This record gives sequence, C-alpha cells and structure tokens, in this order.
Amino acid sequence: MDLQQLSGGASVRPARAEDLPRIVGLLESDALGPAGGLPATTAEGYLRAFEAITAEPSNELWVATDEGGEVIGTLQLTFFTTLSWSAALRAQLAGVRIAASQRGRGTGSALVAWAVERAKSKGCRVIQLSSDKRRADAHRFYARLGFVPSHEGLRLVLP
Repeated sequence: MDLQQLSGGASVRPARAEDLPRIVGLLESDALGPAGGLPATTAEGYLRAFEAITAEPSNELWVATDEGGEVIGTLQLTFFTTLSWSAALRAQLAGVRIAASQRGRGTGSALVAWAVERAKSKGCRVIQLSSDKRRADAHRFYARLGFVPSHEGLRLVLP
C-alpha cells in the first residue's frame, strides 16, 4: 500500500515508525485530554503499541500528508467479523485527528471518506466509530458524512 491521493492536494499512506512523534502530537492536542484521563505513556510505550498495531493484519494505522509530505492527520482502521449483522465484516474507525491548521479545508472529510471506501473495498458492511458525548462539533462533522447516532456507547476503564 503506497501513497494515495485525497482531494485538496493531501495524500494518505500507511503510518511509519518515524511518524509516531507527529501522530502522538495530534492525539495529545485533543481538547478533551490526550488519553481520556488515563496516565500518559512513554515514547517506548507508543512504539510498542505501533508495532502491535502494524503487526496485526486486521489493524491499519494511516496518516494524511500535505503536498510537502508533512503529517497533517491520522486515523486507525480495525477490521473484525461479527456474528451479528449476518456475520458481517465491520470496520472500526478510531483516533481520527486533523492538525488544527488544516481544519475547515476538507482534509478531514476527504480522509474519512477515504476510510469508508477502504472499508468497502475490504468487504465491510458497516463502518462504526465512537465519539465522546462532549464533541458536538465532531458529531456534526460525522453526521455530514452520513454517520448516524444509532447506538449508545458504554465504556469501563480497567485498572
């Protein structure tokens, strides 16, 4: 999987280990907190997670880059089969972040639309995501892209 063009001059490609500082920076710039209240991890912890993600064929970590090759966005896709939905293959979209300087330019829309097409190309019947209830802007963004708030998400943080 090599560089693929998005609209607006951006591209998407698989994340590489050298992208980790920028990816982590995007994740940590989150207005609601970098880890949802969990303690921060180390560079080594992020590297271990990156290696685990990229070692699993069902997990994909992607970056969006500008025309100069700078990482301006990221997302993770995880594919899994369920018995529900007639044994459907599903895609879970997670960790979607766009650099603040790129917001409002269509990069996020193009990246998520690309992820939807990627899920379709793999045979997925559903692409799903969760979003913190406090993210009204994100909910409007995803609704514009066709996502509907069909379920109530629940979480249990384990010690």
